[in-house]
Amino acid sequence: MTINTVLLTVILCALANAASAQNYYPADIGNTWVLQSTDGAERITYTLETPEEEPSGEQFRTLKIITEVLGTSSINTNTFLIEINEEGLKLHKVVAELGDIFGISRMEFSPPAVFFPPTLQVGEIWETLGETEVYLVGTVTVSSINEVVAREDVVTPTGTFENCLKIRIDTKTATASGFSRSTSYQWLAPDLGPVKFETSQDIIFELISFNLVTPTNPYDVNADGVVNILDLTFVASRFGQKDPKADVNGDGTVNILDLVRVAQHFGN
Repeated sequence: MTINTVLLTVILCALANAASAQNYYPADIGNTWVLQSTDGAERITYTLETPEEEPSGEQFRTLKIITEVLGTSSINTNTFLIEINEEGLKLHKVVAELGDIFGISRMEFSPPAVFFPPTLQVGEIWETLGETEVYLVGTVTVSSINEVVAREDVVTPTGTFENCLKIRIDTKTATASGFSRSTSYQWLAPDLGPVKFETSQDIIFELISFNLVTPTNPYDVNADGVVNILDLTFVASRFGQKDPKADVNGDGTVNILDLVRVAQHFGN
């Protein structure tokens, strides 16, 4: 048993090193990012909150994106219901404010769509497709192809962020009367999140402030501030037991699933 446990720990360490990646969208409840247009006319605020409706649970988040025209009463809010699991950030529903004329649209995804895949790197591509009903327009189909096209340093009013991923978002909107296409760009900084956004109208938003919550890391089982070989050893030494501290996935028994979870978060 001891030899098998040590061997398993070594294998998982190698897996963790091969699969480790920066977190480009920290998804802890309470995280906030504020971006402002370079001309000072508009502001976008991203906030992650506890969902007000079902489904609920530790793995679900509500992402609110509030867009304001400064100096006016113009405010639009888009709300995204997101689930966090091994497949990355999955999108369940979008509620969008379209203005006084078109009202509010609701788009549900079943099965959930990919919001962000579990790892991001240059060349990564994923697609989102949804359908909704819009007042005075009828059925509207919206599809977007997202591609990580570059790794760049980004300068903002809050500082310079290195090794940001630049994501191109090609969107197609189709109605009974025709379709339109648009392209926008988003930049994500490692372990921080959105720092820059460029709309299809070439309006550039840059990060002016942010607040990231420091969560308790359930995979840092020995509480030394980092997930490493010591945490893997701790979990491996309790293999087959019912130890709540080592049972990081909460299924009642310390097993291979707990070792895999710790390995996946190696270095965090």
